[in-house]
Amino acid sequence: MYSIFVAKRKKIYSIILAVLAFIAYTILAAQPIPPETILSFNWLRTLDEEDDEERNAGGSLIPFILGNRFGYVDSSGILHLNREREQTISLSSEFWAEYTNAPQELVIYNPRMGIEIVLDYPDSYPLFLDGRIFLISKDQTSLKELSREGDVLWQYDFEAPLTSIDAAGTFVLTGTLDGVIDLLDNQGNPLFPSFAPGVSRIPVILACRISSDGSKLAVISGIDNQRFLFFELFGSNDYRVTYHEFLPGSGFRREVHMSFIANDTKVVFEQEAGLGIYDVRSRSTITLSLPGRLLALDTEGRDGLFFYLSTGEASLRGANYLAALSTEREEKRLVALKLPDMELVNVPFRSEASFLSRRGNELFIGGGNKLASFTLDKR
Repeated sequence: MYSIFVAKRKKIYSIILAVLAFIAYTILAAQPIPPETILSFNWLRTLDEEDDEERNAGGSLIPFILGNRFGYVDSSGILHLNREREQTISLSSEFWAEYTNAPQELVIYNPRMGIEIVLDYPDSYPLFLDGRIFLISKDQTSLKELSREGDVLWQYDFEAPLTSIDAAGTFVLTGTLDGVIDLLDNQGNPLFPSFAPGVSRIPVILACRISSDGSKLAVISGIDNQRFLFFELFGSNDYRVTYHEFLPGSGFRREVHMSFIANDTKVVFEQEAGLGIYDVRSRSTITLSLPGRLLALDTEGRDGLFFYLSTGEASLRGANYLAALSTEREEKRLVALKLPDMELVNVPFRSEASFLSRRGNELFIGGGNKLASFTLDKR
């Protein structure tokens, strides 16, 4: 009976993304997004039917983690790495690593060239950001950057465990459990005194992001009086808070989704009330309601279009976040916005796992054990 159930469930999952692709192709492609722009279906790939052969690639590779599989796919749909996930994964466009809780050896791979670095008894976990290699100590109170040869370039120690980190250009922005923000240069030197937003009952940094040129910082801080803060650079290393707002509710007790988009002119961030969109130029925020929990963000938001994935159940917010992870086939939604707040598409589908990534005019969507690609075309 169990094997029959599994077989039936696999069959159901095998058509999940096909249905999504069909909906997107027949509905989205026929609908302007916005006028003179359409979303065209490119390809559909089933991960279970592909091998894990590593292949040479000339173009960009899109990293993915979808359910129990991870790897890289290119814009033509060729899977250059497709493996079953057995341990913890760190993954970026340039590097990947799979490791245990107490690794005796850490192998860092380049998806194009194979093994890049081998570290014995690293006592740390890898993190790949903006083409750089970082190691975070097991207690999360120390951060190192490595060269591509595996040499330690610098090390910075914190008073409390790291809870959020971002890197752009020559900068590294960090937030810690005790509610402190640090901005480091490419040699690990602090660029301004550690800053603590304070105010909240529990002073923890739940998200921090840095603009591509390092001139703007966005932070979500605190629990019970959770708030959004925006910093701008004035002069040399003089960062000032130019906007802040308290967010409704007591706030999330986990890391929060947040990203600069639209050439750093906007910041999108998750909050209990929904999806916040901060406009850098007008220094104002709007909030869009979400049907449930935010799953993934389009980190580009180019050409005035922005995509995201969410669950479809309103009850899955806030304190119910961990319980939601155990649901097998929760409803998910692909939503497209014409920035800042015009909803153009809202497509429901059901799947155990989901994935979203954007590269310019290409959109990559995953559900169940399938990946699909769409192109934003102007006609």
